[in-house]
Amino acid sequence: MGRTSDARERILTAAKTLLLSRGYSALGVAEICKAAGVPKGSFYYFFASKEELALAVIDEHWTEQRAAWTRALAGGGGADEGGVVDGDGGVRTLRGLRRLYESTAAELREGQRSCGTVTGCLLGNLALEMSTGTAAVRERLREIFDEQVVLVEEVVAEAGGRGEVTVADAHEAARALVALLEGQVLFAKLYDDVGRLDVLWPNSLALLGARTSAGTE
Repeated sequence: MGRTSDARERILTAAKTLLLSRGYSALGVAEICKAAGVPKGSFYYFFASKEELALAVIDEHWTEQRAAWTRALAGGGGADEGGVVDGDGGVRTLRGLRRLYESTAAELREGQRSCGTVTGCLLGNLALEMSTGTAAVRERLREIFDEQVVLVEEVVAEAGGRGEVTVADAHEAARALVALLEGQVLFAKLYDDVGRLDVLWPNSLALLGARTSAGTE
């Protein structure tokens, strides 16, 4: 068995890379172990099945991504950013959406440099592949996308409260924005072109019916 101090992390890292490039169904435990440099015994010491591993990868990925989304949406500026300063000193404005789109594009470009192609979103890829597959994975992905909607909804609701946007339902508007983001990431993967995300910002403003330039420049 590999060193217990790092074997699990090596398995998770290898599985994440392979899931992103190969998907779930075509991936076997033996391939994951080979990429991680551990024997099968190490795999089954930490994970009862490939499904359990996939859930662990998803949770670890979302923990990191959620922190990144929170930073992008809240920002770290002061009152000159426009909007309302929250209790933690962050600022949520529509510019947070723009930061989210920019950070997503940057992540895709970094992946493209490493892999030679746009690999897309791990969560989105798995959602497409497993929409009629493993129930536990599907349910976890649903929960995560619902969390993404809530994060974006806070920004939309604040902008609505300041009269910057005109939406009837902040939650449904946020759901549409998350779907827009995931859709453009899918197109970026399909066309191997991160530039497909360039339309996200203007299309989001149109979707929200942005009334003023406050926080949108």
